[in-house]
Amino acid sequence: MADIGGIAADALRAYIERIERLEEEKTAIAADIREIYAEAKGNGFDPKIMRQVYRLRKMDRADFEEQEYLLEVYKRALGMDHALGEDVPGAAPAGVAPAGAGPVDSGDGDAPEEATG
Repeated sequence: MADIGGIAADALRAYIERIERLEEEKTAIAADIREIYAEAKGNGFDPKIMRQVYRLRKMDRADFEEQEYLLEVYKRALGMDHALGEDVPGAAPAGVAPAGAGPVDSGDGDAPEEATG
């Protein structure tokens, strides 16, 4: 190993090369994930909401509950505590899913129906 200025150049090079390989893998994985979101979008799902659900699923229960509580507090403070679909500009009528919402489960045990809207 060649020491240059007290640094083991070969060891440093090996670390950098390992990092470079992992960064290449990370880039490829990120592209794969983007493809999955694009596929889901093509099937009527909203990628923005999917990302939000993914983020929530990663949270531990205490953090999730705290975030939900604070969200409700903030919404009430801003006068946004009304029921979904009532006096909300741009909200879909009750029973009608917003455009791009994906399949709708009617709760009757049958397969989900395509969203209307």
